[in-house]
Amino acid sequence: MDGRPPRTEPEPSRFEMPDPAAAEAGTDVIAIGADLAPGTLLAAYRSGLFPMPLEPRKRSSQIAWYSPDPRGIIPLDGFHASRSLRRSAPRFTVTTNAAFEDVVRACGDPGRDGFWISEPVRAAYGTLFRLGWAESIEVWLGGELVGGLYGVRIGGLFAGESMFHRATDASKVALLHLVERLRTEGVTLFDVQWATPHLESLGAIEVSRGDYLDRLASAVGS
Repeated sequence: MDGRPPRTEPEPSRFEMPDPAAAEAGTDVIAIGADLAPGTLLAAYRSGLFPMPLEPRKRSSQIAWYSPDPRGIIPLDGFHASRSLRRSAPRFTVTTNAAFEDVVRACGDPGRDGFWISEPVRAAYGTLFRLGWAESIEVWLGGELVGGLYGVRIGGLFAGESMFHRATDASKVALLHLVERLRTEGVTLFDVQWATPHLESLGAIEVSRGDYLDRLASAVGS
């Protein structure tokens, strides 16, 4: 099941995105300001940037634009699915774009460590979804949403934003399903922002900012 709306190009951003290639090596935050309009978000991803609010618990928080150096990616031919994960996967039902808002809301639970998905962020990605640029994977168990992830798709880029789980292996199953889907749909770059130990156990690696930007240019131009 895929409930993604037809893709619509939004109005261009009124802001000019900074070039991450000009930033000092090893820095993550490239700029502060701008807005979360659809055109701004798409221009940012096409430039190698993604947003996080500086003070997510404040609705009026300024937005920081990140381009981590190094950058975390998951090579689509390098995803590590353990035997236990593949044995666990069949007990779940997986859907695509069936409950985008619910996935983002679960990822943005204020009680989670590292909370950053504020209400303005949730609303902004909801708009991107309705325009056909954002996607979600949902994982269900007994009719209950127990895991999932969401991100942005532009050409051959899938930019993962966040994931959650309420049952063992649920977020890993979402990733497994996503990777298998991306392999068949022409995606060449799966961006996960930072290669955390958890993601590294699943195959994530670090690349330099310059390497990432080269891969990005190829992916979004495809």
